[in-house]
Amino acid sequence: MADQNSQTLRLIFPQWQGGDNPPYYLGSKLLAWLAPPSAGPVEEVPVDAPTDVPLPVENEMRGRSVLLKQIGEARTIIERHQPKSLAVLWIDTHPDVQTPKQYMNAHAHVLGALLGHGDPDLTKAVTKPVPAKNVMIAGIHDPLPFEAQFIADHGLRTCSPQQVRDGAQPVMEWLKDSQIEVLAIHLDLDVLDPHNFRSLLFAKPGRGKHDFGDVAEGKLNIPDVLKLIQEVTTEKEVVGMTIAEHMPWDALNLQEMLKQLPLIGS
Repeated sequence: MADQNSQTLRLIFPQWQGGDNPPYYLGSKLLAWLAPPSAGPVEEVPVDAPTDVPLPVENEMRGRSVLLKQIGEARTIIERHQPKSLAVLWIDTHPDVQTPKQYMNAHAHVLGALLGHGDPDLTKAVTKPVPAKNVMIAGIHDPLPFEAQFIADHGLRTCSPQQVRDGAQPVMEWLKDSQIEVLAIHLDLDVLDPHNFRSLLFAKPGRGKHDFGDVAEGKLNIPDVLKLIQEVTTEKEVVGMTIAEHMPWDALNLQEMLKQLPLIGS
Protein backbone atom coordinates (compact mmCIF):
# COMPACT_ATOMS: atom_id res chain seq x y z
CA MET A 1 0.00 0.00 0.00
CA ALA A 2 1.38 3.42 -0.95
CA ASP A 3 2.78 5.52 1.88
CA GLN A 4 1.43 8.92 2.72
CA ASN A 5 3.48 11.88 1.63
CA SER A 6 3.64 15.48 2.67
CA GLN A 7 1.39 16.52 -0.24
CA THR A 8 -1.58 14.29 0.71
CA LEU A 9 -4.52 16.36 1.92
CA ARG A 10 -6.59 14.89 4.74
CA LEU A 11 -10.00 16.52 4.49
CA ILE A 12 -12.29 16.05 7.48
CA PHE A 13 -15.92 16.51 6.50
CA PRO A 14 -18.31 15.77 9.40
CA GLN A 15 -21.40 16.08 7.26
CA TRP A 16 -24.55 14.60 8.72
CA GLN A 17 -27.13 16.50 6.70
CA GLY A 18 -26.74 14.38 3.54
CA GLY A 19 -28.31 11.42 5.30
CA ASP A 20 -30.31 13.56 7.72
CA ASN A 21 -28.59 11.56 10.43
CA PRO A 22 -27.04 13.68 13.22
CA PRO A 23 -24.97 10.82 14.71
CA TYR A 24 -22.75 10.87 11.60
CA TYR A 25 -21.27 14.11 12.97
CA LEU A 26 -19.73 12.29 15.94
CA GLY A 27 -18.87 9.36 13.69
CA SER A 28 -16.72 11.60 11.50
CA LYS A 29 -15.05 13.24 14.49
CA LEU A 30 -14.19 9.82 15.93
CA LEU A 31 -12.80 8.64 12.58
CA ALA A 32 -10.52 11.68 12.48
CA TRP A 33 -9.33 10.87 16.00
CA LEU A 34 -8.86 7.15 15.29
CA ALA A 35 -6.87 7.64 12.09
CA PRO A 36 -3.06 7.65 12.30
CA PRO A 37 -1.46 11.11 12.21
CA SER A 38 -1.28 12.67 8.76
CA ALA A 39 2.06 13.43 7.15
CA GLY A 40 0.45 16.13 5.02
CA PRO A 41 -1.94 19.04 5.43
CA VAL A 42 -5.17 18.55 7.38
CA GLU A 43 -8.22 20.71 6.75
CA GLU A 44 -11.85 20.50 7.84
CA VAL A 45 -15.00 21.55 6.03
CA PRO A 46 -17.02 23.72 8.44
CA VAL A 47 -20.19 21.84 9.37
CA ASP A 48 -22.62 23.01 12.01
CA ALA A 49 -23.16 20.58 14.86
CA PRO A 50 -26.60 18.94 14.90
CA THR A 51 -29.46 20.60 16.74
CA ASP A 52 -33.06 19.66 17.44
CA VAL A 53 -34.23 21.78 14.49
CA PRO A 54 -35.33 19.52 11.59
CA LEU A 55 -33.70 20.00 8.21
CA PRO A 56 -36.08 21.64 5.75
CA VAL A 57 -37.08 19.86 2.56
CA GLU A 58 -36.17 22.24 -0.27
CA ASN A 59 -37.28 21.36 -3.79
CA GLU A 60 -37.57 17.64 -2.98
CA MET A 61 -34.14 17.48 -1.24
CA ARG A 62 -33.66 17.55 2.50
CA GLY A 63 -31.19 20.25 3.56
CA ARG A 64 -30.47 21.38 -0.01
CA SER A 65 -29.12 24.85 0.78
CA VAL A 66 -26.75 23.75 3.54
CA LEU A 67 -25.48 20.85 1.41
CA LEU A 68 -24.69 23.16 -1.50
CA LYS A 69 -22.85 25.53 0.84
CA GLN A 70 -20.77 22.64 2.18
CA ILE A 71 -19.99 21.40 -1.34
CA GLY A 72 -18.70 24.84 -2.26
CA GLU A 73 -16.53 25.07 0.83
CA ALA A 74 -15.12 21.58 0.29
CA ARG A 75 -14.33 22.38 -3.34
CA THR A 76 -12.51 25.58 -2.36
CA ILE A 77 -10.33 23.65 0.06
CA ILE A 78 -9.57 20.83 -2.38
CA GLU A 79 -8.68 23.17 -5.24
CA ARG A 80 -6.02 24.79 -3.07
CA HIS A 81 -4.26 21.43 -3.09
CA GLN A 82 -4.24 20.85 -6.89
CA PRO A 83 -6.40 17.72 -7.29
CA LYS A 84 -5.81 15.21 -10.11
CA SER A 85 -8.22 13.70 -12.62
CA LEU A 86 -8.95 10.12 -11.71
CA ALA A 87 -11.02 6.97 -11.77
CA VAL A 88 -13.16 5.88 -8.84
CA LEU A 89 -13.43 2.54 -7.04
CA TRP A 90 -16.72 2.85 -5.15
CA ILE A 91 -16.76 0.24 -2.35
CA ASP A 92 -20.36 0.25 -1.19
CA THR A 93 -23.42 -1.92 -0.78
CA HIS A 94 -25.38 0.75 -2.67
CA PRO A 95 -24.55 2.59 -5.91
CA ASP A 96 -25.71 6.03 -4.65
CA VAL A 97 -27.11 7.04 -8.04
CA GLN A 98 -30.63 8.05 -6.98
CA THR A 99 -32.17 11.49 -7.40
CA PRO A 100 -34.65 13.47 -5.25
CA LYS A 101 -37.45 11.79 -7.19
CA GLN A 102 -36.49 8.45 -5.65
CA TYR A 103 -35.12 9.60 -2.28
CA MET A 104 -34.78 13.06 -0.77
CA ASN A 105 -31.62 12.45 1.27
CA ALA A 106 -28.66 13.49 -0.88
CA HIS A 107 -26.19 10.92 0.42
CA ALA A 108 -27.90 8.51 -2.00
CA HIS A 109 -27.20 10.85 -4.96
CA VAL A 110 -23.42 11.22 -4.74
CA LEU A 111 -22.03 8.85 -7.36
CA GLY A 112 -24.75 9.81 -9.81
CA ALA A 113 -23.74 13.45 -9.44
CA LEU A 114 -20.05 12.60 -9.92
CA LEU A 115 -21.06 10.93 -13.17
CA GLY A 116 -22.90 14.10 -14.20
CA HIS A 117 -26.43 12.79 -13.68
CA GLY A 118 -29.18 13.74 -11.25
CA ASP A 119 -30.11 16.92 -9.46
CA PRO A 120 -28.77 20.01 -11.29
CA ASP A 121 -27.68 21.72 -8.08
CA LEU A 122 -25.35 18.79 -7.45
CA THR A 123 -24.19 18.13 -10.99
CA LYS A 124 -23.23 21.76 -11.62
CA ALA A 125 -20.74 21.43 -8.75
CA VAL A 126 -18.96 18.68 -10.74
CA THR A 127 -17.04 20.56 -13.42
CA LYS A 128 -15.36 17.39 -14.73
CA PRO A 129 -17.76 14.45 -14.46
CA VAL A 130 -16.16 11.03 -14.11
CA PRO A 131 -16.78 8.89 -17.23
CA ALA A 132 -18.83 5.77 -16.48
CA LYS A 133 -16.01 3.58 -17.80
CA ASN A 134 -13.81 4.97 -15.04
CA VAL A 135 -16.10 3.80 -12.22
CA MET A 136 -16.28 0.41 -10.55
CA ILE A 137 -18.75 -0.40 -7.75
CA ALA A 138 -17.50 -3.21 -5.50
CA GLY A 139 -19.53 -4.91 -2.79
CA ILE A 140 -22.90 -4.05 -4.32
CA HIS A 141 -25.79 -6.52 -4.30
CA ASP A 142 -29.56 -6.45 -4.75
CA PRO A 143 -29.84 -2.89 -6.11
CA LEU A 144 -33.24 -1.23 -6.21
CA PRO A 145 -35.00 -1.25 -9.61
CA PHE A 146 -34.04 2.37 -10.41
CA GLU A 147 -30.43 1.67 -9.44
CA ALA A 148 -30.24 -1.51 -11.49
CA GLN A 149 -31.60 0.31 -14.53
CA PHE A 150 -29.15 3.19 -14.07
CA ILE A 151 -26.24 0.76 -13.85
CA ALA A 152 -27.37 -1.02 -17.03
CA ASP A 153 -28.08 2.19 -18.95
CA HIS A 154 -24.66 3.67 -18.17
CA GLY A 155 -22.63 0.50 -18.43
CA LEU A 156 -21.23 0.77 -14.92
CA ARG A 157 -18.99 -2.13 -13.94
CA THR A 158 -19.78 -3.92 -10.67
CA CYS A 159 -18.27 -6.57 -8.43
CA SER A 160 -20.46 -8.54 -6.02
CA PRO A 161 -19.49 -9.38 -2.43
CA GLN A 162 -18.78 -12.98 -3.39
CA GLN A 163 -16.60 -11.86 -6.30
CA VAL A 164 -14.70 -9.57 -3.91
CA ARG A 165 -14.05 -12.53 -1.60
CA ASP A 166 -13.01 -14.68 -4.56
CA GLY A 167 -10.23 -12.28 -5.60
CA ALA A 168 -12.11 -9.34 -7.13
CA GLN A 169 -11.34 -10.36 -10.71
CA PRO A 170 -13.89 -7.89 -12.17
CA VAL A 171 -12.11 -5.04 -10.38
CA MET A 172 -8.66 -6.09 -11.62
CA GLU A 173 -9.97 -6.47 -15.19
CA TRP A 174 -11.53 -3.00 -14.97
CA LEU A 175 -8.22 -1.50 -13.88
CA LYS A 176 -6.59 -2.88 -17.01
CA ASP A 177 -9.42 -2.24 -19.47
CA SER A 178 -10.06 1.39 -18.57
CA GLN A 179 -6.42 2.52 -18.85
CA ILE A 180 -6.62 4.25 -15.48
CA GLU A 181 -3.65 6.29 -14.36
CA VAL A 182 -4.59 7.22 -10.80
CA LEU A 183 -7.38 6.07 -8.55
CA ALA A 184 -9.65 7.40 -5.82
CA ILE A 185 -11.26 4.91 -3.45
CA HIS A 186 -14.56 5.63 -1.73
CA LEU A 187 -15.27 3.30 1.19
CA ASP A 188 -18.78 3.39 2.57
CA LEU A 189 -18.61 1.42 5.79
CA ASP A 190 -22.08 0.02 5.20
CA VAL A 191 -20.45 -2.40 2.76
CA LEU A 192 -19.49 -4.30 5.93
CA ASP A 193 -21.68 -6.98 7.48
CA PRO A 194 -23.62 -5.33 10.34
CA HIS A 195 -23.56 -8.60 12.28
CA ASN A 196 -19.78 -8.39 12.54
CA PHE A 197 -19.04 -4.64 12.45
CA ARG A 198 -21.37 -2.77 14.75
CA SER A 199 -20.68 0.91 14.02
CA LEU A 200 -23.11 1.03 11.11
CA LEU A 201 -26.60 2.39 10.58
CA PHE A 202 -27.87 -1.14 9.97
CA ALA A 203 -26.48 -2.31 13.33
CA LYS A 204 -28.71 0.04 15.32
CA PRO A 205 -29.39 -1.58 18.70
CA GLY A 206 -32.93 -2.93 18.95
CA ARG A 207 -33.68 -2.40 15.25
CA GLY A 208 -36.57 -4.14 13.59
CA LYS A 209 -36.15 -6.32 10.52
CA HIS A 210 -37.80 -3.79 8.19
CA ASP A 211 -36.67 -0.54 9.83
CA PHE A 212 -34.49 0.51 6.89
CA GLY A 213 -36.83 -0.12 4.00
CA ASP A 214 -35.41 -3.54 3.15
CA VAL A 215 -32.51 -2.07 1.18
CA ALA A 216 -29.35 -4.12 0.73
CA GLU A 217 -27.11 -4.51 3.78
CA GLY A 218 -23.38 -5.18 3.73
CA LYS A 219 -21.95 -8.66 3.27
CA LEU A 220 -18.21 -8.07 3.48
CA ASN A 221 -15.88 -8.09 6.46
CA ILE A 222 -12.87 -5.90 7.20
CA PRO A 223 -10.30 -8.46 5.90
CA ASP A 224 -12.23 -8.67 2.59
CA VAL A 225 -12.10 -4.89 2.14
CA LEU A 226 -8.45 -4.63 3.14
CA LYS A 227 -7.48 -7.40 0.74
CA LEU A 228 -9.34 -5.69 -2.11
CA ILE A 229 -7.69 -2.33 -1.46
CA GLN A 230 -4.25 -3.90 -1.08
CA GLU A 231 -4.63 -5.70 -4.42
CA VAL A 232 -5.75 -2.52 -6.15
CA THR A 233 -2.84 -0.50 -4.78
CA THR A 234 -0.33 -2.98 -6.21
CA GLU A 235 -1.64 -2.06 -9.67
CA LYS A 236 -2.45 1.67 -9.51
CA GLU A 237 -1.46 4.78 -7.59
CA VAL A 238 -4.15 5.75 -5.11
CA VAL A 239 -4.45 9.54 -4.82
CA GLY A 240 -7.74 9.77 -2.92
CA MET A 241 -9.43 7.84 -0.13
CA THR A 242 -12.75 8.60 1.53
CA ILE A 243 -14.51 6.85 4.42
CA ALA A 244 -18.22 7.42 4.96
CA GLU A 245 -21.15 6.52 7.20
CA HIS A 246 -19.46 5.69 10.49
CA MET A 247 -22.21 5.24 13.07
CA PRO A 248 -20.64 4.54 16.50
CA TRP A 249 -23.75 3.45 18.38
CA ASP A 250 -22.05 2.62 21.69
CA ALA A 251 -20.18 5.92 21.77
CA LEU A 252 -23.36 7.83 20.92
CA ASN A 253 -25.38 6.10 23.62
CA LEU A 254 -22.59 6.58 26.15
CA GLN A 255 -22.37 10.27 25.22
CA GLU A 256 -26.09 10.69 25.91
CA MET A 257 -25.72 8.85 29.21
CA LEU A 258 -22.83 11.08 30.29
CA LYS A 259 -24.95 14.18 29.67
CA GLN A 260 -27.43 12.96 32.27
CA LEU A 261 -25.04 11.92 35.03
CA PRO A 262 -24.44 14.05 38.15
CA LEU A 263 -21.21 16.08 38.21
CA ILE A 264 -20.42 15.07 34.61
CA GLY A 265 -23.53 16.16 32.76
CA SER A 266 -24.65 19.74 32.33
